Amino acid sequence: MTSIPLITAAAVWGKVWPVLLAILFFGLIIMFHELGHFIFAKLFRVQVNEFSMGMGPTLLKFKKGETKYSLRLLPIGGFVSMEGEDEDSENERAFCNKPVWQRFIIVAAGGVVNLIMGVIIVAIMLCQSELIGTPEIHSFHENAVSAQHGLQVDDKIKKINGRAVFSEYDISFLMVRDDDGVIDFVVERNGKDVKLDGVKFETKDNNGTMTIIYDFIIKGVEPGFVPVVKNAVLESVSIARVVWISLLDLVTGRYGINELSGPIGTVTIIADAASTATQQMDWTMLLMLMALIAINIGLFNLLPLPALDGGRLFFMAIEFIFRKPVPRKYEGWVHAIGLVLLMLLMVVISFSDILKLIKG
Repeated sequence: MTSIPLITAAAVWGKVWPVLLAILFFGLIIMFHELGHFIFAKLFRVQVNEFSMGMGPTLLKFKKGETKYSLRLLPIGGFVSMEGEDEDSENERAFCNKPVWQRFIIVAAGGVVNLIMGVIIVAIMLCQSELIGTPEIHSFHENAVSAQHGLQVDDKIKKINGRAVFSEYDISFLMVRDDDGVIDFVVERNGKDVKLDGVKFETKDNNGTMTIIYDFIIKGVEPGFVPVVKNAVLESVSIARVVWISLLDLVTGRYGINELSGPIGTVTIIADAASTATQQMDWTMLLMLMALIAINIGLFNLLPLPALDGGRLFFMAIEFIFRKPVPRKYEGWVHAIGLVLLMLLMVVISFSDILKLIKG
C-alpha cells in the first residue's frame, strides 16, 4: 500500500510566506513611490483627487477635504490621481497649470523616494553587521598571487580597470566583470596614488566560466552612526552604478534579454532569499537584494524613456529650456507608443521567467 505524505499547515505556510513577503515588498516599493508624488503634490497645492494604497477592487475608502483615500484589494502598489495630470484643466490648482519646476519635482519625487528607500535598507543591513567592509586591504591568503604582483597590505583600492571604487561592493563586482584575471588597479599607498597595471589573480574554470580567486581580505570597521551613514550612501552609489552598468551591458549585448527578471522572477528570487535567510538566521543577502531592487526601480523609473516618469521629466526639461511645452498630443503619442513597447517587453520577460520556473 502506497503511503501518501501528509502536508502540514506549517509546511504550506513555510512555502507561502516568503512569496507573500516578496509581493508585499514589491507593493511597498510602488506605494512609497506614489507617496513621493502625493507628498510633493500636496506641498505645491496641487488638487489630488485620489490617493490609493493597493490596486483592484476597493476595500475601504473615505474622503478628507478634496482627496479620496482608498485601500484596495491587491497589495501591489498604488496610484495618485491629480487634477489636470493627463488633460487640460481650467482649475488653477491643476497639475498642468503649475510652474514647470514644481511639476518636475512632483514627478521626480517617486523615483527619488525609491532611492532613499534603498539607502535606508542598506543602513539597516549595515547595522546588523559585526563589521562594515571597506575597500582597504587587511591581509592576504597564503601564497596569494595578487600580493606577488603588486598589491600590499594597507593599500586602499581606488580604481579597478579604470572604474572608481566607492565601497567594498565595487571590488567584487568589478573583479567579477574581468575577462582574464589580469586587473589594473589604482591604490592609495602612504598617502599617494599608485598605479598598478597587470595585477594577476589565480583563476579557475567553473562549468566553462572563468572565476577569479579573491585572495585578499579587506578591513572592517565597527558599526556606528557615522560609519553606517557614510557606508550606506557609498554602497548605495555602488549599487546604483551596478544597475547602470548592467543596463549598458544589456544594450551592448554582453548579456541577453533572457537574463533579465521581471516581476515574476523578482518575486521568486526574493522568496528564495527570504526562505534562506530564515534557515540561516542571516538577513544580509535578503536586505541587499531588497536594496538593489528599490534602487533599480528608482533609477529605471527616472530614465528618459517614454511612459516612465523620466520620459515626462524629459519633456518638462524641454519646456523649461525653450519656455514652451511640447504639444500635449505629441507627448501623448510618444508615451502611448512607449507604454506599448514597455508592456511587450514585460510580456517577453515574464514569459522568460515562467520558462525558468518550469525548468526549475
